[in-house]
Amino acid sequence: MVKSGTLLETLKQQLSMDSDPPFHEAYKTLFDKTIEKKITPKNEQVVMVEECELPLIDLSRLDHGDEGEREGCKLEIARASQEWGFFQVVNHGISCEILEEMRFMQERVFKQPFDIKTKEDKYLNFSAGSYRWGTPTATCLRQLSWSEAFHIPLLDISTSPPAGFDSLSSTIGQFATTVSSLAQKLAEILAEKLGHKSTFFQEHCLPSTCYLRMNRYPPCPIPSEVFGLMPHTDSDFLTILHQDQVGGLQLVKDDKWISVKPNPEALIINIGDLFQAWSNDVYKSVQHRVVTNSLVERFSTAYFFCPSYDTVIHSCHEPSVYRKFSFREYRQQVQEDVQKLGSKIGLPRFLVQSQ
Repeated sequence: MVKSGTLLETLKQQLSMDSDPPFHEAYKTLFDKTIEKKITPKNEQVVMVEECELPLIDLSRLDHGDEGEREGCKLEIARASQEWGFFQVVNHGISCEILEEMRFMQERVFKQPFDIKTKEDKYLNFSAGSYRWGTPTATCLRQLSWSEAFHIPLLDISTSPPAGFDSLSSTIGQFATTVSSLAQKLAEILAEKLGHKSTFFQEHCLPSTCYLRMNRYPPCPIPSEVFGLMPHTDSDFLTILHQDQVGGLQLVKDDKWISVKPNPEALIINIGDLFQAWSNDVYKSVQHRVVTNSLVERFSTAYFFCPSYDTVIHSCHEPSVYRKFSFREYRQQVQEDVQKLGSKIGLPRFLVQSQ
């Protein structure tokens, strides 16, 4: 049996090691509070989470199948969005070469020294403020996200790559162009399956309003205590994600957490809050999170299909579950709740009966 003093010293040594980003230095008080509560390993409970495969949809049927195959594919997309809020797609139009190059370029960018990444506008040709890490509002470790990311508006994808990253802009650009088209196609299908032929998404979800987020989840010495990304729902219409083979993405299905089995050839699609409101609760925006790994780092790239801030979100059917709201109002409410409460409330704030 490991003595409590030994465990305490081991944790302190692991956390005091230099890390990039400097999580322990920035959140030392939170770590120290948690470490002091640890007594012996026998008092730690490990919660096992079942691994599953998301519904897998072959998008080649939309372009090369007969009418029955096309309709069947659309129905599968709508059904997965209702029952899971998540699904994965293959034959999505992004080559394995582009996905591999994205992963390679991500690793190179994130391996830059911390002081270089925090001056992203000067060294990497990303907008100032695009590099983010940790959770500035965290008051306990469960509110801390053990990750770093670059948030990149599509219009900020520079045509002049930074020194030493000649293919970065072109690789990101090819990825963004393809997932943008895919998001529009999926949104139109989901609207059609609601009986709503609409140009809403073409008019309101533009390159100027959507963005990419490149994520890195460093190894974490206390994975049982800290999330890579806190449980949350996405504040957009759709999110398109490519993740590596490490795994760590988990979501809620039938009131329990399940772990998503990685599929390097697939893209993961999930419904965001705005689509749940627009569909009048037909499509589900479900809680998901990323757990940390003590041994290996994890990389992913997410595309967020967002409208302009002035876009008004309202149900395509009546009576509406939610009141009308602008995307700006929704974002502001989420930010206010996170600052005051430490977590997002989201759509329940906009229920009609809550007025």
